[in-house]
Amino acid sequence: MTGGSTDESGGRSRRERLRADTVEEIKRAALGLIVERGAANLRFTDIARSMGMTPPALYRYFADRDELLTALVADSYDSLSDALTTTRETVPADDLDGRFVATCTGYRTWAQRNPERFALIFGSPVPGYAAPPDGPTVVAARRAMEHMAELVAETAERGRLGSPLVPDAAESLMLAWATVHGFVALEVHGHFHALDQDARDRLFAVQAGVAARTAGLSPAVDQW
Repeated sequence: MTGGSTDESGGRSRRERLRADTVEEIKRAALGLIVERGAANLRFTDIARSMGMTPPALYRYFADRDELLTALVADSYDSLSDALTTTRETVPADDLDGRFVATCTGYRTWAQRNPERFALIFGSPVPGYAAPPDGPTVVAARRAMEHMAELVAETAERGRLGSPLVPDAAESLMLAWATVHGFVALEVHGHFHALDQDARDRLFAVQAGVAARTAGLSPAVDQW
């Protein structure tokens, strides 16, 4: 025995668990500051102050602001992907049209619940920040954004895909995503405040149906 240096349940030492907890605390603090001031104004000094730490202490966990932003962006894409998977699985596997619409709805719901993460990954670029090529953000983004494509591909494999509004498959998918994303972005940023919730829900149902038909799917009328 080595004096109980590992956690029997997870195999991690106490030091590793404490480090992981601190990393998550730093991320939460950073997201909170992003909500208040925007990602462009994220500074280690402010994060450390909010946590009762010294700025140099943060460098034990992240090399610099860009590494922290990379982690936050990757986490946000992973969170979105998990939400889309969960929402899609509420619809029977054989109902691919319904799964596509559910994926659109999951996108909207996630954005409503995570406006700071939505702004981080889809808002204005952070000055001076560039995601590392082929890094964790690229992998996470691909995983999140392939949900629609996977459903369209499966529909095509089953011989049930109609003609998309745009002949090129990649372009039609981009247009379908833009159809959903445009509505969601306007809503998250408060531009539909003149409409009540029921009206927004009805309009989004139509928008999701339009997105599906743009990609060549045919959701049932009562779904949109």
